[in-house]
Amino acid sequence: MALHSDQSMVKKETVRIHECGILGDAWRKYVDRKNIVLQFLGNNLNTDILKHYETRLELLKKCSYYVDVMPKHLTLGDQNLFQPNVLYQLIDPCKFLRMKKIGTTQVKIQLLLLREYLSELKYGREELKVIAKISDVTLFLLHWNTTCSRLGQLFNMLKNFISVLVPGKLYVKHHLMSDAKSNKIPQLRVVLRTKMPVLFDRKESTVYHNSVELKWLVLGEEADHEQYELKYKLLEPHYCTEKNHFGVISVESDSVEIGNLLPDSSYEFTISRVENYTLVYSAWCDIMILKTKASNHLQYACNKIHSFT
Repeated sequence: MALHSDQSMVKKETVRIHECGILGDAWRKYVDRKNIVLQFLGNNLNTDILKHYETRLELLKKCSYYVDVMPKHLTLGDQNLFQPNVLYQLIDPCKFLRMKKIGTTQVKIQLLLLREYLSELKYGREELKVIAKISDVTLFLLHWNTTCSRLGQLFNMLKNFISVLVPGKLYVKHHLMSDAKSNKIPQLRVVLRTKMPVLFDRKESTVYHNSVELKWLVLGEEADHEQYELKYKLLEPHYCTEKNHFGVISVESDSVEIGNLLPDSSYEFTISRVENYTLVYSAWCDIMILKTKASNHLQYACNKIHSFT
């Protein structure tokens, strides 16, 4: 709204000066160049766009990253040779481990770059807002070369930010075969693949007095054909025996029921994918805290106490 107000003010000023017949080169340059700044702010760095980029970055930080090995060139008849289970038998384990470390480093650098780019874009937006509010024509034109340079920097930074956001740009290359096998097997390529985060379905999960039924989903997808690891533990145990109320469960579906829980007690549940051979980076997992319902006997006793009081 502030940007629209500034643009409206410049247009009104231009009309007023035209009517007065005193529009000179300095004023014309001032109005035109100020509109350049306002248009850049409105088209490239407005609040909605930056909020969208921030949401994308937060999503990428929660994703899991894997390496996929594929042949660079696949000829007819070689399809069976390059099935995933066959490929990983041909790969040198030491070289693949080194490749995974490179992939992990690249993901961390990518997320760091995105955070730095976004921070700089936000700072640049505030700079341009200050410049757009300069009403002194001489001062505005005097610093125009500096303003142009800053606009160019922010434009390139925005372009780099968008390029790093694109999953197709997440790739690394390395020789994964041993020297003896590399002459017989065509060159392979390794790409980083992103999987969306696993989230608890808080609406569909149900709590009982001594058990819970938990459901989860993959953001934007169906949570199936994968292995998930669910952890749970009792929060604030009161007795030594209660400290044993924890566990780890591996599940291949999108739901699980956990029994033998204490009534009227809070538990922390964590869901994540099971680590596999191709995982290179996964630093986030979803956490949910639920409290079991009071048992019938406990609820009856509480009601009695309440009736006496």
